[in-house]
Amino acid sequence: MARPTGDSQLTTGAAGTVTGVNLRLACPEDAEATREIYNIEVTGSTVTFDLVPRSLEDQLAWLDQRSGAMAVVVAEIDGQVVGFASLSPYRDRPAYATTVEDSVYVHTDFRGQGVARALLGELLEIGAARGFHSVMARIVGGHDASIGLHQSLGFAAVGTEREVGRKFGKWLDVVLMQRML
Repeated sequence: MARPTGDSQLTTGAAGTVTGVNLRLACPEDAEATREIYNIEVTGSTVTFDLVPRSLEDQLAWLDQRSGAMAVVVAEIDGQVVGFASLSPYRDRPAYATTVEDSVYVHTDFRGQGVARALLGELLEIGAARGFHSVMARIVGGHDASIGLHQSLGFAAVGTEREVGRKFGKWLDVVLMQRML
């Protein structure tokens, strides 16, 4: 798997996975591509509880907030950003400092091909290398692909928050998953 300190090429031959995915830390020039991928989910799905699409300025600020110990990784295929994943603070109180929350988003045209698995695997390596102890995932209830992805990389369900979100006129549960690093 990729190293957190530089670019990496994936040429995994597992069934149904893409080859030639380049994973690298995001830079400000990735803001527009990551914003476009994210905003599709904001306006068309419940995988994020955001209700308003991000502006370019919002996305640049979001990337900047994840510099330093946190991280954003992008996946590129033939120079096109096709997905991204991030480590974010889990909670703002100091005792939570060694726990992070992950997020993974893949462009609709590249789902089911191993991009999300590569991104999440990279994040876990980065998290371990940067001294984090625990990674949490908060996944909308019923999102079986994301729950399965996280389970496949060693996450376990540790609870369900019932009807904590509301989007598109529906109450939404959140499945809380955790992996120790």
